[in-house]
Amino acid sequence: MNLKARIAGVAIAAALSTYAFAADPIRIGVSGPFTGGSSPMGVSMRDGVKLAVSEINAKGGVLGRQIELVERDDEAKNERGVQIAQELINKEKVVATVGFINTGVSLASQRFYQDAKIPVMNNVATGSIVTKQFMPPEYPDNYVFRTSANDTIQSAMIVDEIVKRKYTKVAILADSTNYGQLGKDDVVKTLATKGLTAVAIEKYNIKDVDMTPQLLKSKAAGAEVVVTYGIGPELAQIANGMEKLGWKVPMLGSWTLSMGNFIDNAGKNGDGARMPQTFIQEGNTPKRKAFIDAYVKTYKPANDRISSPVSAAQGYDSVYILAAAIKQAGSTEGPKVRAALESLKEKVEGVVATYDKPFTHDDHEAIKAGMPVMGQVENGHVVHAK
Repeated sequence: MNLKARIAGVAIAAALSTYAFAADPIRIGVSGPFTGGSSPMGVSMRDGVKLAVSEINAKGGVLGRQIELVERDDEAKNERGVQIAQELINKEKVVATVGFINTGVSLASQRFYQDAKIPVMNNVATGSIVTKQFMPPEYPDNYVFRTSANDTIQSAMIVDEIVKRKYTKVAILADSTNYGQLGKDDVVKTLATKGLTAVAIEKYNIKDVDMTPQLLKSKAAGAEVVVTYGIGPELAQIANGMEKLGWKVPMLGSWTLSMGNFIDNAGKNGDGARMPQTFIQEGNTPKRKAFIDAYVKTYKPANDRISSPVSAAQGYDSVYILAAAIKQAGSTEGPKVRAALESLKEKVEGVVATYDKPFTHDDHEAIKAGMPVMGQVENGHVVHAK
């Protein structure tokens, strides 16, 4: 081979190497509970995320690169979430992660993203302190963002409903996780602003199947409404326990009363339960109809009902917001993506909302007060509350 041929060969190899590097996929982590009692939220979130990624990739991806998801099941366990965070950062080299369903898992895991200066988008976890773990001045920059309605917003909506309906005797039943206890604290604080004090505050554990003691104490205290902070399986035990005792008062609680495993396990006993919702499975806008149709066609949920519509929609939107930030940054470097998230120039059309500058340096909550609505369980589905 002559010298010219060799030089040409080297040039071609270098060009191909550069092209391959440029075309490397953008790796994004997806972390949530895909098994267990929290799985309706985790699976729905993951599928919403996958739907968004498939749409973005079909249009050429971001920065001329395809998005590649790296999925991990955290099983709703704090220690598992910690392991996954380190694996995604150090081994899988993700440029960001979306997910976190359970507040406890989020609080235990997201510090690794903060330390690595990699954005993490909480798209379901709602504990009020989630986005406030790493605030100035101790931390100049915060890498934790959220696209779900935090519990400060939800507790205000719950208490407004209590006041509107003129309930004065409130019982609170909350699970023993960080989610349940922090949410309960938010409700108690918000009740106090209205001059109200709960007549009963009861705790239960995940996988408890008998809520009789907690319900009997609430009934004896004269509760007119039961406010819940937990997840589907145990919420169903509360509804079924009330029926068993012949004590039927309204159930009002956090957004998780919309979970499929509450609605299915409670059956008719769940009808009338009310909760804040960022998204209800109704195609009342072209964007929402297209999303619902695509989700049902792709994943074929039973009876065409998404197990957790809120989780699916927030997961979907989180990807589009993150993709917009990467595009604006012109980079996948964590500090540049964080800065872009805090100063998005283009509006992002999602299914929960159209996001216009959803974040600032000091506010990492995309969902603001006034955006969620009240939903109600009716004949196996969540509809807008009447």
